[in-house]
Amino acid sequence: MGGSPSAVVTSTTTLFLVLAVVSLGYLVALVVPFLRGGPRPAGDASRFDWHIVVPCLNEAAVIGETLTRLRGAFPDAHLWIVDDASDDETAAIVARHREGDHRIHLVSRELPRARTGKGDALNAAYRALVSTLPGDVPPDGVVIGVFDADGIPAPGCLDVVASPHLLGDPSVDAVQIEVRMRNRDERRPRPGSGRVRNLIARTLVRMQDIEFRAAVPALQAGRSFTGTVSLGGNGQFVRLGALRALDDVPERGGPWRNSLLDDYELALHLALAGRTVAFTRDTWVEQEGLWSAGRLLVQRTRWSQGTMQCARHLRTVWRSRRLSVPGRLEISYSLLQPWFQLLVSMVCPVLLAVAIGHLIDRADGSPTAGGTTRWGLVLSYLLLAVVQFGMWGPLYRAKCEPGQGFWRSVGWGFAYTAYVWCYSLATWRALGRHVRGRGTWAKTRRNAEIAPPRAPAASPDHARAR
Repeated sequence: MGGSPSAVVTSTTTLFLVLAVVSLGYLVALVVPFLRGGPRPAGDASRFDWHIVVPCLNEAAVIGETLTRLRGAFPDAHLWIVDDASDDETAAIVARHREGDHRIHLVSRELPRARTGKGDALNAAYRALVSTLPGDVPPDGVVIGVFDADGIPAPGCLDVVASPHLLGDPSVDAVQIEVRMRNRDERRPRPGSGRVRNLIARTLVRMQDIEFRAAVPALQAGRSFTGTVSLGGNGQFVRLGALRALDDVPERGGPWRNSLLDDYELALHLALAGRTVAFTRDTWVEQEGLWSAGRLLVQRTRWSQGTMQCARHLRTVWRSRRLSVPGRLEISYSLLQPWFQLLVSMVCPVLLAVAIGHLIDRADGSPTAGGTTRWGLVLSYLLLAVVQFGMWGPLYRAKCEPGQGFWRSVGWGFAYTAYVWCYSLATWRALGRHVRGRGTWAKTRRNAEIAPPRAPAASPDHARAR
């Protein structure tokens, strides 16, 4: 393979260098506000009427403890528990907690109309709670929050959500709070297994914590400038007035649509309606991180397929006069991301293999322009494939876990790189389901449903104040 480098390799190197520069510039734009951001004054939760919705499908393993914690954290809020035709004791546990507490409500859905998606379950709670409100209630003074069945809110959560720059500002219609993995410090998430399996399990949990406490908040900070902050399935708060504005088609049954990414789709429709969504790291909700690669794959497959489904809104996004051009570009990038990931997972490894093959052929050490070009391809590839993901380990330590060692955070960075690249498996699996028209909701099983019973003294993370 003598002579000058091929046009393909040269063009690819140039493309990779451009992508590397653009990616790093984009990351810098995200990281700077992420690192500079600090707590802001809290507000007064008593200004609002709070309703917390918890959709449940076979959540007997966690719902009892969750109800106790939610009632302790939100003593004046109404709790709306949606039992989506569970096979276990979920409804019975909720019924026991309802005794003597008129602020706990059970919304029961029955087959065959149940188990049709989380959006439908949330709409059922929405219809039930709206039917109990006086006709003259100010809709912007009523706030509906959504928590997972294992969600544990931080102390003072509602006061923070009511802050002057969040729902205390009449122009803000919805707020998403930070999500944390409550079992991130658990050393033996799989007590019945050996060291290697526990190492893999706790690494998976830590990677999810890095994702939700570092990468996602940085992305949300960038979205704050484009007006396209997204909502998550856990820890979202929306004014009743904003939800009513979306509930414009009676046949739909409520403001939530029923894609497999109902939370993002809700935020998208709020943006299209000219509504403002904000994000805050000043308070948070804890959830369990999944230590099973198989269950994590199921969850991320659902998310990827949900993004593919939401791509149908792209035409509406670009026709909207309420979105800025940067907002349209950001939404388009988010909705097309699974397709970009599929393309990259196919093309980049092949191009890297070709470049390495050329370099091996040049192993005699002779300085050539071709060798320089191909080394540029390899280095650009590593910059795109490793550096932009690996940096989140040290950034996470700096912002979220300063008590951890630096070199450990470097190791987290390499693990996070592998974690992100494994997303390709979920995206390919999502494509297969999407092509076959399989859009059913696949619930992710809780750790407590799989792990053997623990001794009462275990899990130091339960004692951590969040």
